[in-house]
Amino acid sequence: MLNYEHLAQCRLRFDDPITMNIHPPAIRNSVALLAFFLVLITATSASAQQRVSRHYPAGKNVRLELKNLSGTITVETWQRDEIKITEMMDAPAVHFNPRQTDAGLVIDVVGDNRGRGDVGDVNFKIQVPARSSVDLETRRGQITVSNIQGELVRAHVWTSGDIQLFGVNASRVFASNTTGDIFFDGEFASGGTYEFKSGQGTITLQLPASCGFRLVATAPAKKISMGPFMHDGMKFMGEGRRIIGDVGDGRASVTVTTYNGNINFVRR
Repeated sequence: MLNYEHLAQCRLRFDDPITMNIHPPAIRNSVALLAFFLVLITATSASAQQRVSRHYPAGKNVRLELKNLSGTITVETWQRDEIKITEMMDAPAVHFNPRQTDAGLVIDVVGDNRGRGDVGDVNFKIQVPARSSVDLETRRGQITVSNIQGELVRAHVWTSGDIQLFGVNASRVFASNTTGDIFFDGEFASGGTYEFKSGQGTITLQLPASCGFRLVATAPAKKISMGPFMHDGMKFMGEGRRIIGDVGDGRASVTVTTYNGNINFVRR
């Protein structure tokens, strides 16, 4: 027979609020502690970076030279006759002192921090007059340049990082990296010199239909696509690893090289 007295005692034990309310206070304390640490981590991350903006007077044909240790570099144009530099730096703050010369502005993060070990990334956003020339280097990180119309655009990444050049119309352009893609959208000036080189990455040139240049392109076999710029006068060498020939008037000199990747020519 069922022991009704025993069942009643069991029911009383399971219904007892004192018996059932064992974990909620501990759970609430754990949740509160976790939330505290999340806020602390977020605050620490925000305080570990410094954002600084600086302004320098400049003429319309200024030259900017920047040597960065690591981090992104973004250069844009604006309508003012001055250079604005905005830096986002990891802690501890990187030491560097921009120097104005007769030709323009020099920022040497590499030289100013020699012997200090790992000083973290510095991400630059720089605004310059449209007729500026820019000479940019970073050991690691992406370089982006937009709408520069000056004499020179040079972008070099010593190790890994993409290079993106938009709306560039300079008479000399040099873009190179060890690992990463290179993208160029712009025009080739008559008599200009243009060199694009990647150890491992795809190089894409987006050009107007009227663009004229003499080309030497080198890539792994059958990985060069001339697109709408292909014609019967192009010479294939080394089983398709190199293409030589003139496009249009052939007045600009263009050299494109990738050791492990594709080369693509695209019409605007």
